[in-house]
Amino acid sequence: MLHEPAVALTDFGLAVEGIVLAWLLARSTSRSSLRCWFIHFFISVAIAAALGGTVHGFIPDESTTSYAVLWRATLLAIGYTALAAAMAGVQLLRSSTVKKVAQAAAIAGVALYATVVIFFSQDFRNAIFAYVPCTVFLLVAFVLVWSRSRSRAALTGIAGMLLTFVAAGVQQSSLALPALHLDHNAIYHIIQAVAFVLIFVAARAMAQHESRMPALVH
Repeated sequence: MLHEPAVALTDFGLAVEGIVLAWLLARSTSRSSLRCWFIHFFISVAIAAALGGTVHGFIPDESTTSYAVLWRATLLAIGYTALAAAMAGVQLLRSSTVKKVAQAAAIAGVALYATVVIFFSQDFRNAIFAYVPCTVFLLVAFVLVWSRSRSRAALTGIAGMLLTFVAAGVQQSSLALPALHLDHNAIYHIIQAVAFVLIFVAARAMAQHESRMPALVH
């Protein structure tokens, strides 16, 4: 029997969604670097969700070695999701100067986060703190693309990114829907599922035209 059924099942649902979205992107005719990083993004989402669902559903005892290993792995997968989001933002900006600075900052930040997760603290808030700067960067990149092109795809990406911030806020709140047996973690997963579809739609459309996109930052 699942220990936290709503949380575990919505986590597993996110894992399936991540795999499907990554697969759909991989099938596209585009071979752009933007497409590649969004594939990494969705695969890491799937890994993090599968690990998180396993922990929430089958390992309730936080004192066990299994919990310690799998929960750290979950948090590290979220860190890679953050890195992939930042790298996708770099590709959208198409600036060699920004690319160098942003890549260095993202790698350093995720490395610091990984060190904290492995050796010091496994609080989920650490994942939020690591994820937010990278996703803000991707949001800014979508906004810049939209401001130059009025692209519907960029606007969809903006909506998806904003929804991820709503999800993060819900996760840190005490919001619950007892009638549906959903706590804040399960609601967080459901909102994220919608956000990921929007991000996928934006990524697929923009990857097809990446080669024709001008540099947005010089």
